[in-house]
Amino acid sequence: MAQFNLGKVLDSFKKPEGNTSLSEGDIVKGLKEALTVGISNGSAEASKTDGFFKNELIKIVVPPEAQKVAETLRKLGLGSEVDKFTLSLNRAAEDAAKKSKPIFVKAITSMTITDAVSILKGEDDAATKYLQKTTNTDLYNTFFPVVDSTLSLNKATQYYGDMVKTYNAIPLVKKVNPDLKSYATQKTIDGLYLLIAQEEKKIRKDPVARVSSILKTVFGQSGK
Repeated sequence: MAQFNLGKVLDSFKKPEGNTSLSEGDIVKGLKEALTVGISNGSAEASKTDGFFKNELIKIVVPPEAQKVAETLRKLGLGSEVDKFTLSLNRAAEDAAKKSKPIFVKAITSMTITDAVSILKGEDDAATKYLQKTTNTDLYNTFFPVVDSTLSLNKATQYYGDMVKTYNAIPLVKKVNPDLKSYATQKTIDGLYLLIAQEEKKIRKDPVARVSSILKTVFGQSGK
């Protein structure tokens, strides 16, 4: 998976002792820009074809309540139906992920100096936690209708209904009917956060990526 710069410059924004040329405004502006670049690249990666489906880290599988359904159908020779359903589920996530960038950018641009300082001084996933706190509800509300529409368009709802109907018709099994749309929506959001957290933690320790003029200015003055 292509790396993106969400956390790549966070630790390097700390103002060195004796350097008075970097204002808080410069640091916060640079941090916001770095986060925005990271989010843009991350959203593009997750929303491309197979962005979810071929990434084992975030691939969405059959809901936990329906695992028994999938296992039983495979034993009955209906594994292809389970596979079609799983692919459709991930296509819905990839489609919904296209809508994530404006929500993340809004959270970043609304960041206060206090927020920025907390992220800079925080743990390896401090930026991720900030985004979780400020974007989860908006992402859910935005993603749900997209997931709903795509699940129907890709026939995932139909595949799922057929799977559950077939399973529930088996004598003596405990019938299931988990909420597919809510599950797919939240798993899409969780997948994006997981990508962000992974890259943030990994990249905090990497060399600075000077991706724009403001970052070149900030890092040039900080001696990085």
